[in-house]
Amino acid sequence: MTSQQEAKGQAALAASVTGASPPADAAIAVVPGSYDPVTLGHLDVIHRAGLLFDQVKVVVAGNQDKRPLFDLPTRVELVQASLPDESRFEVVAITGLLADYCRQVGARAIVKGLRGGADLTHEEPMALVNRDLAGIETLFLPASPAFGFVSSSVVRDLARHGGDVSPYVTKPVQAALQAAFGL
Repeated sequence: MTSQQEAKGQAALAASVTGASPPADAAIAVVPGSYDPVTLGHLDVIHRAGLLFDQVKVVVAGNQDKRPLFDLPTRVELVQASLPDESRFEVVAITGLLADYCRQVGARAIVKGLRGGADLTHEEPMALVNRDLAGIETLFLPASPAFGFVSSSVVRDLARHGGDVSPYVTKPVQAALQAAFGL
């Protein structure tokens, strides 16, 4: 190990122990979504991104094409409450272009989870535009088999009709869904 690698490792260790910002050359990934609500499938992708990158920015996007159940600040709070308390994860809300945000924070990649071919059909054009606008690549992680069928819309429908959502979301999200639907 070179002295430069050793110094970088010590800085990363110090940041993880003290909660300080990661080194300037840290590999940053952005994991965007509407997270309405965040599911265990989302959290699995976020966690796996954390295994590949030094820092993960979980971007809760305001999407004007969708009519969310939860407002943007509530979605941010629910994602924060569902993630481990680790300095490498940061949850932020944006309403502008994802490419602009990626450029602003120096992200190396956008990470998206895919449940199947329909997700790829939807995500691929956005990946190409983000690469064109910001020169950033999108990495696609296949959904873990346990979560391949879980989506926010399925969870909302299940909760709306009084179904048990506990296998698909964290306790804070379950409580928020119950409150939203008066259950």
